[in-house]
Amino acid sequence: MTSERLAADELVDLLPRWYRLADEEGGEPLRALLAAIEEQIDRVRDAAARQYEDWFVETAAARALPLIGDLVGYRPLAGYQRILSAGLRDGGPAGASVRRLAEALAPRRDVAGTVGYRRRKGTLSLLEELADSAAGWPARAVETSRLLAHTQPVRLYGGTTRTDTARAARGRLADLRDGGALDLIGTPFESSARTFDVRRAGVEVHVWRQRAYPVTDAPAYRVEGARNLFTFSVLGADTHLVTRPEPEPSTTHVATVDNVPDRLRRRLFADRLADYYGPGKSLVIRRGDRIVPVSGIVVADLTGWRYQPARDRVAVDPELGRIAFSPRADLDEGVRVTYHYAFSDDLGGGEYPRDLSTPGTVYRVGPGHPYRRIADAHRQWRADRPADAVIEIADSGAYQEELAFQLDHGQRLTLRAADGARPVLRLLDRSSNQPDALVIETGEDCHESSMTLDGLVIAGRGIRAGGPLAALTLRHCTLVPDGEEPSLFLECATTTVHIERSILGPILVLADEVGTDPAPIHLRDSILDATAHDRPALGAPDGRHAHAVLHAERVTVVGETHVHAIETAADSIFTGTVHVARRQRGTLRFCFVPPGSRTPRRFRCQPDLAGPDTATRVRPLFDSLEHGTPGYGRLATRCPAEIARGAGDGSEMGVFHDLYQPQREDNLRARLAGYTPAGTRAAIGFVS
Repeated sequence: MTSERLAADELVDLLPRWYRLADEEGGEPLRALLAAIEEQIDRVRDAAARQYEDWFVETAAARALPLIGDLVGYRPLAGYQRILSAGLRDGGPAGASVRRLAEALAPRRDVAGTVGYRRRKGTLSLLEELADSAAGWPARAVETSRLLAHTQPVRLYGGTTRTDTARAARGRLADLRDGGALDLIGTPFESSARTFDVRRAGVEVHVWRQRAYPVTDAPAYRVEGARNLFTFSVLGADTHLVTRPEPEPSTTHVATVDNVPDRLRRRLFADRLADYYGPGKSLVIRRGDRIVPVSGIVVADLTGWRYQPARDRVAVDPELGRIAFSPRADLDEGVRVTYHYAFSDDLGGGEYPRDLSTPGTVYRVGPGHPYRRIADAHRQWRADRPADAVIEIADSGAYQEELAFQLDHGQRLTLRAADGARPVLRLLDRSSNQPDALVIETGEDCHESSMTLDGLVIAGRGIRAGGPLAALTLRHCTLVPDGEEPSLFLECATTTVHIERSILGPILVLADEVGTDPAPIHLRDSILDATAHDRPALGAPDGRHAHAVLHAERVTVVGETHVHAIETAADSIFTGTVHVARRQRGTLRFCFVPPGSRTPRRFRCQPDLAGPDTATRVRPLFDSLEHGTPGYGRLATRCPAEIARGAGDGSEMGVFHDLYQPQREDNLRARLAGYTPAGTRAAIGFVS
């Protein structure tokens, strides 16, 4: 029975039976008419249900939030009506981007709390809650006048009133014997005095724009040449650990270091070891199946690996993410760690939630599951030969295997991480006479085959795809850029490549430029990192143009781009020069392209709009371009506004466009202006 017949059943069943019989004999024209009527009835029902939901701020549609807020005097930021016209109901990535912008300009929680906020106007706890509700940033509010040093009057030393005692406790100089207080100098939690003159008392709202991401029960990395030295990061890089934020107990509570994703310092960790170490806390270390007890942890500075702990102790450096055991310790069972690191967004491989609605037969890999190794699941998949299949890795372990996937006609395979897992595929040097990359190949007549990688971290080598593969998709993956080899090598492949919310090194394309069409490469919300501005990020061997057509949306490309054509590029940053062979095709919109680039037509790109006099000033500035650091790929606060607010909707160019940080900052400033104590002003400080 067709969907039209199913839709009309409700009305058709109301007809007398002889009408239905006559309609069936005549080809069911009446049923088709009733199906059209039923469609309109469903729309009326949906509109009535939607109207009821729009009465409540918890269930209202995004377009209705400002209308509810208007009843209590809530005012959304300028530009909200403009994005409504863009269509909040649109599906696909564009519609999702518009909805995220709508949430940034008129957050649901901010609208719901308007009345309650007014009742608590002027309190520090409210200013912190405003930062969370209006911008989505945890914060700590500090009243600067409380930290201002005062010249104490002589009468104070003999005074016993409450006012005299409170004044004596304000703005003290630092106690050199209080190591914990000294460690907090320069942070939002410092209590030492300031001696500069403040003409008007104010409030500083310190916000954390980065979040704490967990890594759960993952293998620690053994430092080469040492059996007792490890790093928390399985990639072997130093990682500054952060605290796991605890929810505040009440709305009147002022945030402490426990309530924000702050960097974990050595002295703080040593003073409060039991608060941050252990299951369910900021970090924990396991030797085999046994947790290293709190009594066995020693906090130390492991710079240069000079410190050596006693036999029954484990040295931990939270600022470098390093672990040192005694040289005599028994480590045959392996070392596993759980910790938290800071990053800006859900990008690359991570344990954050992802859409796992891929259909097909599932082969699960990991401890407690049918397959211990990816190769075992792959072997079973080859034997079963299903059309749609998923190989799912269920833990955050490290897998060191030789992986080569051969797809037959019509097969669609997904290799993914399970929800809450962050597996690492370490592709090591095993063969001296052949590549050690992750290989994806198809036969000659396999144009309908496709491969998807989702939620993985791949280190050591990249991916080599060859043959007539229909589509290759990288989603939420990290192909660690090392500056030496390409992360993705398309060898004689006629493949449509989709890269979404991923981090990877250079893409190298080797194709038959005469007998095949250029391969489409779609980059969205990703970082393409050649590790240097003058190295090729996208190209072909020997510095030639890649036989590909680039589609880039909200992308940060570190390095040069040599490509056949650019169909479209929007809200993106290219740090290296761009050379396009076919300039008559495509367009660039709201992008940064370095001077000297040869591109298709540009629309409102930088530094074109800045002019020749300011072109040297208008260039992207990053917190860091070193993979593995918290500020990797993020624009610095001193970055010119032409780039930090240069996207088509006023957000920043590049990979973190959809965070809408300029709009969040404007939203927070507008809210703070209306809720700060009378006679004061509020300033925003970015801790991360």
